Amino acid sequence: MSASKQGGSNLVILAALAANLGIAVAKFIAAGISGSSSMLTEGFHSVIDSLNQILLLYGQKRGKQPPDEAYPFGHGRELYFWSFVVAILIFAAGAGISVYEGYEHFIHPEELSSPLLNYIVLGVAFAMEGTSWFIAMREFNATRGAVGWWQSIRDSKDPAGFIILFEDSAALAGLIIAAIGIWASHFFDDARLDGIASIAIGVVLALVAIFLAREAKGLLIGEGADAAVVAKVRAIVDRYPDITTVNHVRTIHTAPDRIFVAISADFRDTLSMGDAETLIERIEAELKAAEPMLSSIYIRPEKAEDAPPISVEAKTP
Repeated sequence: MSASKQGGSNLVILAALAANLGIAVAKFIAAGISGSSSMLTEGFHSVIDSLNQILLLYGQKRGKQPPDEAYPFGHGRELYFWSFVVAILIFAAGAGISVYEGYEHFIHPEELSSPLLNYIVLGVAFAMEGTSWFIAMREFNATRGAVGWWQSIRDSKDPAGFIILFEDSAALAGLIIAAIGIWASHFFDDARLDGIASIAIGVVLALVAIFLAREAKGLLIGEGADAAVVAKVRAIVDRYPDITTVNHVRTIHTAPDRIFVAISADFRDTLSMGDAETLIERIEAELKAAEPMLSSIYIRPEKAEDAPPISVEAKTP
């Protein structure tokens, strides 16, 4: 990841954090005055989102630590760990509190006061969340290029960008559901509808959390580089006349902007040890120049017949 992309990711997180902190206070005040369950749920939602953004910033900071004896490939994957924690928080805290509060309000409905304050807060919150969502979408579109929106999320190795995008999308959906719940409660004179809206918000958060946990799990286990990167590495190595066969190219992301690659290649049998060492150095230099994200390159001479077969060299869709 380039410095500009990293800066863009930080901008997305900071914009979302600023929006959620201000919105949370306003939602709690409105909930306390009006007695709205869905508004109280939205307040907790904003607090949890703010905590999530702090965790992502912390994960990015920790991930920048240089390699050491205990972690020879660096700490980059720590961001993946904190991304998984964020998904758990959204599910356990966000969805859990929303469903519980909605159930309690449905069983024990409270009389609602004038909805005007709620509508004002929801409108302001929608404008702020919409701004944060627009920034997140703009940065995401700038990085995905010509790749489809959904496929780009599946292939992304930087969870910070798409987590904020999904959080903001869930927040906007929650605001719409809360507004409908408050309106319906007054229109039909049934406060239980507000509780149902709170439960619906919890369901939205649960679905988002499950998706984010699935993506974070793949990154934690160790996803390979994009197929295009693997193909580029293979093509460069295969161009050298002294390489008779490229047996396999195995990759793993050790951070969003760092890739470990292990190459098994069959060298020409008449190549001396000294010439092979020189050739490996030349290949490594060309690979790093062609793909700066290749932070660690290991090239292993291995006869083609002795190399174990490998069916997949990159993440499948």
